[in-house]
Amino acid sequence: MSNKPSLAVVGATGAVGTVMLSILSERADVWGEIRLIASARSAGKKLKCRGEELTVVALSPEAFDGIDVAMFDVPDEVSAEWAPIAASRGAVVVDNSGAFRMDADVPLVVPEVNPEMVKQRPRGIISNPNCTTLSMIVAMGALHKTYGLKELVVSSYQAASGAGQSGIDALRAQMKQVAGTDAGDATGDLRKHVTDLGPFPAPLALNVVPWAGSLKADGYSSEELKVRNESRKILGLANLKVSATCVRVPVITTHSLTVHAVFEKEPSRKAAQDILANAAGVKLVDDPENYKFPTPADVVGTDPTWVGRVRKSIDDPMALDLFVCGDNLRKGAALNTAQIAELLAVEFTK
Repeated sequence: MSNKPSLAVVGATGAVGTVMLSILSERADVWGEIRLIASARSAGKKLKCRGEELTVVALSPEAFDGIDVAMFDVPDEVSAEWAPIAASRGAVVVDNSGAFRMDADVPLVVPEVNPEMVKQRPRGIISNPNCTTLSMIVAMGALHKTYGLKELVVSSYQAASGAGQSGIDALRAQMKQVAGTDAGDATGDLRKHVTDLGPFPAPLALNVVPWAGSLKADGYSSEELKVRNESRKILGLANLKVSATCVRVPVITTHSLTVHAVFEKEPSRKAAQDILANAAGVKLVDDPENYKFPTPADVVGTDPTWVGRVRKSIDDPMALDLFVCGDNLRKGAALNTAQIAELLAVEFTK
């Protein structure tokens, strides 16, 4: 009988769940039993984790019996129903959906920024931030500790995989439809070639779409409000000014953001670069003289938040401008969830 805590992966057969099993196989062995849970239609499937073939069991209250930590990678409505059930059976839930992120009794945790919050979980649930927020918040948290963050103005460049497997499938199909054509030369011709928009409101191949998420008040999208509200909660800055514009780009996986950050203390470019170069979970690639900076093609499949193009604002001595990239399926979802779970594993092994 292992004295290591037991772990459940809920949504093990989904896109993020698949990445999660890979991450669990790569990281330190802190778990005893690993139980894979999914919908009834996926029950009985066999998946590999840590070199062992595991059989998926159907989601049910009994599936959580004997589980110490349950990681949820499922849609909001599934988490909203089942996370409290898992908690009632004795599991601590780490939820990757948006169901509980802004609940005052549920901490929103990024281990490099606010790890102490995992202990403040009166509902037995811990939330994982949105992938767009996660693509920048580790870097911003590191700078905030030194300079005190006052304001963020960000534009995101979000990959198709942020819309799920349907987003990936749609972009790949659209790329085939426009390949070898002269699409993009004339107004409206792209829409003649692209026959299926998928989850996007406009063609994504050969295009950028200034929209991600669902419509909220005053013309904002849900993704833009998530960046604002989640950044405030993670950093503990209730009055942080945040302006976000979220844009979908024809990249399969890895979100990018431009960030204009205003601080209480005046930063210097060199000191900021040093902070970022030494920050946990951050990789600085910032050599513009030799055209070296992060791009999604270099970042996909990796764990850190990559940062480049660090500049002191010309017009505001209290501000920095920078560019960040993060794999939205790894640190943006599965990895951060696994890191939170590992903090909990320490509690169970004390």
